[in-house]
Amino acid sequence: MGTMKRILIIVFLVLCVWAQPGLSQDETIGVVKTKSGEAYVLRAGTKQTLQIGDKLRERDTLETDKEATLGVILRDDTVISLGPETRISVDSFIFDPAEGRLGIATSMTKGTVAYLAGKIVKLAPESARFETPLATLGIRGTRFVAGVQD
Repeated sequence: MGTMKRILIIVFLVLCVWAQPGLSQDETIGVVKTKSGEAYVLRAGTKQTLQIGDKLRERDTLETDKEATLGVILRDDTVISLGPETRISVDSFIFDPAEGRLGIATSMTKGTVAYLAGKIVKLAPESARFETPLATLGIRGTRFVAGVQD
């Protein structure tokens, strides 16, 4: 096999792997749009203060302090607004409509959340799940508010 052919095969394989959606655990799934007070992200065992414009990743846990609020928008246009003393995790997020791969799962352990569903719920409502300590909800509508007390 010629050297040029080998190089082309290697380049092709590298590009195929690089172009695969969802392979990177660091893939951005959303962004912080609004914030008042102190809000944090728990990621890979570390707690970091959030700022407007910070990127969010799958498996991030978002947390707000007393009297703080946080607004995030996900890649599918889902909007999640956290009230004071709230904790919610984005357990899984898949948004690849071209391949028909859609799904979102969130879990809330305390606080108050307003949720405005994005394209995942509109395209595949059965693939959206919202969990609380007392219930698991399938998201069929476009918006809801949930609260969990300690």
